[in-house]
Amino acid sequence: MSQGAHRAKPDLRWAAAKVLLFVVLALPLGLLAYDLYREIVTPGSVFGPDPESEVVRYLGEWAIRMLMATLAVSPASRLFKRPHWVRFRRMFGLFAFAYVVMHFVGYWGLFWQFDPSAFVNDFVGKRPYITVGMAALVCLIPLAATSTRGWQRRLRRNWRRLHRLVYVIGVLACIHLWWLSKGGYGEAVAYSAILAVLLGERIVHRVRIQRSAR
Repeated sequence: MSQGAHRAKPDLRWAAAKVLLFVVLALPLGLLAYDLYREIVTPGSVFGPDPESEVVRYLGEWAIRMLMATLAVSPASRLFKRPHWVRFRRMFGLFAFAYVVMHFVGYWGLFWQFDPSAFVNDFVGKRPYITVGMAALVCLIPLAATSTRGWQRRLRRNWRRLHRLVYVIGVLACIHLWWLSKGGYGEAVAYSAILAVLLGERIVHRVRIQRSAR
């Protein structure tokens, strides 16, 4: 078998894995589209009496799930000794960004019909969880924009420094969820605990590297 054939197999597997992951990460959007169709056909059958809130909540839940999944890629690759898993991190991150954007657009469009003044009133002080959520979105924009290999080459070491913003974004997302929670903090506690574990693993990993370098 030629050397080119040996190379083709891993490339084919990588491409197939990327397609499969893309389908899996996009599946919640497909389910939402189907539920929206059912809601249009039979109003109140899927989202209840407050469909706008349910749609925005659904997108927000998947946004934080994608964000936590993005943060989990590196620890999982170390835990299971699969360094190539890190190659999937970009797709997780871009999907997290997409879900956050849709969550924001859904909130602004469904609640305020894209009225800038109404949103500014919320952002300035009426609802602090909106301010924190917007801060997370703003921090995500440069990460999504510089996620390509080209930007990684251009920024060099600064690329890693910039993308450490994802830790700040994780904290902001949890604060957003805490302030948004009403009548129960189970989800906020769960996601905060997950974030603490993921960040704690990184600290332990960094300490081990520093000790081994001595």
